[in-house]
Amino acid sequence: MNIKDIRKQFPILDQEVNGKPLVYLDSSATSQKPLQVIEAIEKYYREINSNVHRGVHTLGTRATDAYEGAREKVRKFINAKSTQEVIFTRGTTTSINTVAASYAAANVKEGDEIVITYMEHHSNIIPWQQVARRTGAQLKYIPLQEDGTISLDDVRAAITPNTKIVSVMHVSNVLGVINPVKEIAQIAHENGAVMVVDGAQSAPHMKIDVQDLDCDFFAFSGHKMCGPTGIGVLYGKKHLLENMEPIEFGGEMIDFVHLYESTWKELPWKFEGGTPIIAGAVGLGAAIDFLNEVGLDNIAEHEHKLAAYALEKMSAVEGMTVYGPLDAAKRAGLVTFNISDVHPHDVATVLDAEGIAVRAGHHCAQPLMRWLKASATARASFYLYNTEEDIDKLVEGLVKTKEYFSDVF
Repeated sequence: MNIKDIRKQFPILDQEVNGKPLVYLDSSATSQKPLQVIEAIEKYYREINSNVHRGVHTLGTRATDAYEGAREKVRKFINAKSTQEVIFTRGTTTSINTVAASYAAANVKEGDEIVITYMEHHSNIIPWQQVARRTGAQLKYIPLQEDGTISLDDVRAAITPNTKIVSVMHVSNVLGVINPVKEIAQIAHENGAVMVVDGAQSAPHMKIDVQDLDCDFFAFSGHKMCGPTGIGVLYGKKHLLENMEPIEFGGEMIDFVHLYESTWKELPWKFEGGTPIIAGAVGLGAAIDFLNEVGLDNIAEHEHKLAAYALEKMSAVEGMTVYGPLDAAKRAGLVTFNISDVHPHDVATVLDAEGIAVRAGHHCAQPLMRWLKASATARASFYLYNTEEDIDKLVEGLVKTKEYFSDVF
């Protein structure tokens, strides 16, 4: 499937914003949705809509087949051993919070350590802060190198036999850094710790093999990978999930309910209390089909070329500061930047007037912003539907932004 055919699958891209053709460069926040995802969700509501698992009527059976069929697609997508290791959640945030509230609550105590990095998204910081506060455990941070990458020597220094949990993002949503999570997992396991991977920025863009990574938990969201909002996944090794308590209680997740005690369903359903996100799962399954048709290796190669092109073109703009490694081989398909003497919100506003959508702010990474000595930054993020022409328009917009504020001040 070539880039023209890919772009035809995304109807939202065929519009003007502020009188200019839309250039969407905010896929790290949320990706656009292809027709087959939109149509799959519409078909579910038009032809299948029913609750799952307990119904014996035809629509109930169809809905259950569609929901559990999506789970099998996820299993194959990340190469989990079993669908029992695939739990549907609301997204990466809920997935990480589930590990913190269930696994950590039972396995972390005073004097233990939880190790993360300065580059983490707030969703992979605050849950561990709360665990440390409740248990008396110590929260430790792996330092960053000057270009924002992680040194395995620093990882070895940070992780000790007292470490119980190591939680690291696979790809930074600010720096674009691709972290060596497989090697970090090995170091964690050598010290008796479990490895949690925030895969929100990696699952949409590269092949994921949780068995090869040997992570204990892997979290990601559907809306960043061409799927709908409100659906995500928590992968966990079966033996860990089996020994964890659910954190939401009610329908769907129970086996037997007595007056004073209850028992839980087997995996994965004991973690899916209430009516599940059925249409969201169907949409996520359709998104996985689409990504597989395009090919994750093709997507990764395309984004790598775009990142290299963007780094070259943007670095040539006078007054431009680009954050993260300047070697495109060390980063994913996004570029975070600032223009001297122009606030990133102003940059984003001027670009929006040109029909170009970028993200501006702290990107839910305030500790990293302080490490960068920046209160905020602008970010352009690329996906399978972006082109070098999009980047050319971005650079033109950045030059226009710089000229505008030079004239104003």
